[in-house]
Amino acid sequence: MKLPPLAFLFFLLAAFAVSATAQNAVDPAVPTVTFDCSWEQATPQNFTITVESSGNAKYISRTAGKPGDADGGQEEYFASEFAMTTSVQEKIFRLAKDTGYFKGDFDYKDHRVANTGKKTLSFADKTRHFQTVYNHSENKSIEELTSIFQGISNTIQHGRKLQFLRRFDKLGLEAELKGMEDEAASHYLAELQIISPILNTIADDPAILNIARARAKRLLAKIGP
Repeated sequence: MKLPPLAFLFFLLAAFAVSATAQNAVDPAVPTVTFDCSWEQATPQNFTITVESSGNAKYISRTAGKPGDADGGQEEYFASEFAMTTSVQEKIFRLAKDTGYFKGDFDYKDHRVANTGKKTLSFADKTRHFQTVYNHSENKSIEELTSIFQGISNTIQHGRKLQFLRRFDKLGLEAELKGMEDEAASHYLAELQIISPILNTIADDPAILNIARARAKRLLAKIGP
């Protein structure tokens, strides 16, 4: 079938766009590390963090089919962009290099272990595109990367909860912030600067209990310069 000239032009443009998108997906302009975790029993059920070597990062979480909970306002889809601290960004790419940029199988298979979700680590630049899929790994670099990315997700989800509580349940902030302090002490949170705006808002709000404001200030102090 012969296409009219205008239709043929649209066809060429669409084909070019698809080709460019596919190329960018595996051939990014800057080196990129991506972590994806899917676990139906968790909230969120799935999240993806993409980090560029420039420090620019994007977080996406999905909780398909789960209604928003009464005290957390969990939406089915959430996306946020942020700047990662230089030290953590450099650490992520150093650990990726230590693993050969995820070229290989790092999943622990010696015996059955508890399911904690399907995790995928990917690396892509102009010449390489590798990924590894695992539930649990005993590779130290993979373990450390998993801890970093899960800590970032925990931080962002706590930030969302703080936003909700400040609007609808100020009295609930103190318990949430206490839990965050405990998690920070156990190294279950990472990149607290991502949620510094809401922490600052709570710390400066005279309508909030002093104990909650003090907890917010202590968390802010952990961020450093």
